Amino acid sequence: MSESREVTYDPLIELMRRFENVKATDTSVDPFESLGREDRLKKHIVDGIKKSLEAHLEDALESYTPLQIINDILLDGMKTVGELFGAGKMQLPFVLQSAEVMKAAVRYLEPKMEKTEGSEKGSILLATVAGDVHDIGKNLVDIILTNNGYRVVNIGIKQPINNIIAEAEANKCQVIGLSGLLVKSTVIMRDNLVELNQRGLSHYPVILGGAALTRAYVEEDMRAIYEGKVYYAQDAFEGLRLMGDIVSGEADAPEAETRPRVRVQSHRLPDRDPALYVFDGVKSPVATDVPVPELPFYGVRSQTKFDIFELYRFINPVALWRGQWQFKKPENLSNPEFNEWLEENVRPIFERKQRELANILKPRVKWGYFWCQSEGNDLLIYEEDQATVRCKFTFPRQRDLKRLCLADFFKSTDSGQMDVVGFSIVTVGEDVSEYERQQFADGDYQEYLYTHGMGVETAEALAEYWHKMMRHEMGFGHQDPDDLRLLFAARYQGSRYSFGYPACPNLEDQAQLMELLQPEDIGISLSEEYMLVPEQSTSAIVIHHPEAKYFNIR
Repeated sequence: MSESREVTYDPLIELMRRFENVKATDTSVDPFESLGREDRLKKHIVDGIKKSLEAHLEDALESYTPLQIINDILLDGMKTVGELFGAGKMQLPFVLQSAEVMKAAVRYLEPKMEKTEGSEKGSILLATVAGDVHDIGKNLVDIILTNNGYRVVNIGIKQPINNIIAEAEANKCQVIGLSGLLVKSTVIMRDNLVELNQRGLSHYPVILGGAALTRAYVEEDMRAIYEGKVYYAQDAFEGLRLMGDIVSGEADAPEAETRPRVRVQSHRLPDRDPALYVFDGVKSPVATDVPVPELPFYGVRSQTKFDIFELYRFINPVALWRGQWQFKKPENLSNPEFNEWLEENVRPIFERKQRELANILKPRVKWGYFWCQSEGNDLLIYEEDQATVRCKFTFPRQRDLKRLCLADFFKSTDSGQMDVVGFSIVTVGEDVSEYERQQFADGDYQEYLYTHGMGVETAEALAEYWHKMMRHEMGFGHQDPDDLRLLFAARYQGSRYSFGYPACPNLEDQAQLMELLQPEDIGISLSEEYMLVPEQSTSAIVIHHPEAKYFNIR
């Protein structure tokens, strides 16, 4: 909410009272009227209210020093915010709103403070590891730690270990925090720990976080590797707790001599499991008599003109509101009540962000169709002559269940028939990344979260929309359901599979897709770890077979 609006409360905060099992306050009176100095400032933090903040800080300065206000009053308010979040009584967007108020208060008080050694609670170097372009999780950790009194040195994405070490030493950080979204990032984290060992730097406690990590992997495998102390943080608030334990000496990682020591010399990725790639003649029960659609065209085309508001229709609100924005259903609300709350309070945010980002999001697509055939676990992509092999994709096969493999959904070389495969790559451009980075830098944390989520889910909406266009081009799009909710549930013929996900887990295959589609002219490139840049981009192999649905390899 803009600070210039003449209100004394945030309507969303008041509505969130339903999540806390307390009655909303009477908004016709000053919400701070009967509160003392300390309680007024705590209310600013807990309720995320910026109105009158500076006046109340000035009043508090008559009794307290700036450092006392921060350490004894404001941080106590942030502690309450953390407790409410941990108990499921405060949603992440409102936590970030509280952090915005905390940052504004500290910014106001800093010029009035004398710089003294030891005024910070502790310090941490944060980095997303080499090859990984994802930073939303790391930045949320930065927000929570910074606004709970810690000094955070956030050096960004795609950081090699040499730079991580150099920056940690130059900035005299006590702890190193490493983040990553990719499965490959967990291997890089392992190698980073080995490097710290070899350089004699295992005195650094290390906190690891990211979607691909598990607690068992960190607390068993990683601890067996690292000669120092290493911890797993599931979210920003666990990171906050760990920082408190580490700087106070109460962290619970086992001492080095009590756990097995594993020396890891190799820094290369583990080899693929041959069992997943060897075709042993046992076919999955996929129908082989499916008609092949007529090839719409051979090769690649691009599209750069879109009605952004038409694309917004293809955003899945569940994925955006509950996933990206992390509005979670509290225990005291039924599903219908929560859905009603979302419609009343979150949909207006969604509609506002659509308007705000309409000229910032730049949707672009490249897509194409190619002749192909399967051969065991391989998918052969042919030149237009239908005879010369252009490239080959090798997919894993399930060990059990239906023994599925993506190659099964195409005509085999033994069939004597050519099949058709589609590929697509989409982006909403780099401008939205720059926009959200500026919001983060400005301390607009709640808007930063909303913008990031909109960028990611608009890219996904564009991929969904273009898959629909491709189904029409292949001649069966008329079978699609009219209800978008059924579309989100993939109730249509065929599927699109993105590299790095269960059925086609090898990100290296992105290199061949890039060679086929050559999307550099629409602003997409590939990182050294085979990630698409900009982050708000996605690619897919598009399969027409009616039985092609999502499945896991195990």
